[in-house]
This record gives sequence, structure tokens and C-alpha cells, in this order.
Amino acid sequence: MTLFIDASVLVAILAEESGFDALADQLDQAPRRLWSPMSCWEAISGLRRSHGYDVEQAREDVTAYARTRRFDLVPVGAAELEIALDAYQTYGRSSGSPARLNMGDCFAYACAKANQARLLYKGDDFIHTDLA
Repeated sequence: MTLFIDASVLVAILAEESGFDALADQLDQAPRRLWSPMSCWEAISGLRRSHGYDVEQAREDVTAYARTRRFDLVPVGAAELEIALDAYQTYGRSSGSPARLNMGDCFAYACAKANQARLLYKGDDFIHTDLA
């Protein structure tokens, strides 16, 4: 099984949020783990904003974790853009969907779809999409 790792999972694991150990177990059991430049950026930003990390420390922790867990960095290109725009239309904050996906969420959704991966996330936004 291939997993695409949403930034929310990285933040939860690195900041040891509630339920982080179950997420880490799921991640470690996957034979292939994917992430994108956007997931990396969003995880660093989330650690800074929600947990008081400075940018350098967040960057070091996120990239070291991804490296030791052998994450494969996938590109964000034209196909992902189209899927993300469709996700925004269907599940975005202004769509009326209870998912209320933001930009980062729409691109995580798109990367999971484009790479035929299961999306690993924390929270209750993606349960309202067709990826659940």
C-alpha cells in the first residue's frame, strides 16, 4: 500500500499531538510513503504556527523525519493542479461541503489521487471526501 502523507500527520507526529503514535504506526507499516513540496512547506508552517517552532528547527525536524522514513517526494504538476481545482470546487471551503478543504488540503487530495495512494491525515476534513 502506498500512502500520501498529509502535513497534518507530520505536525501531529513531530509535536507528539494526541493520537500521534497510531499515525506513526500506520506510516511505518506502509511500504511506500509519498509527500510533496507543498506537504513539506505546510508541515513546517504548521509546526511554527501551532507549536512555536522556529522555521529552521521545523525545517530540520520535518526533512530529517522524511529522510529517515524514506519518503518519496512527488512533483506537483499540471495533473495535480487539475485535480486540486476539482477538489476545491467539490470540497473546498466555499463549496458548501462539510470537508471545507483549504489549499494545502486540496493539493494533498490531488497528490494522493494522482499517485493512486491512500491519504494519511489527521482530522475530520477528508472523511467528507471520496478518499475516505
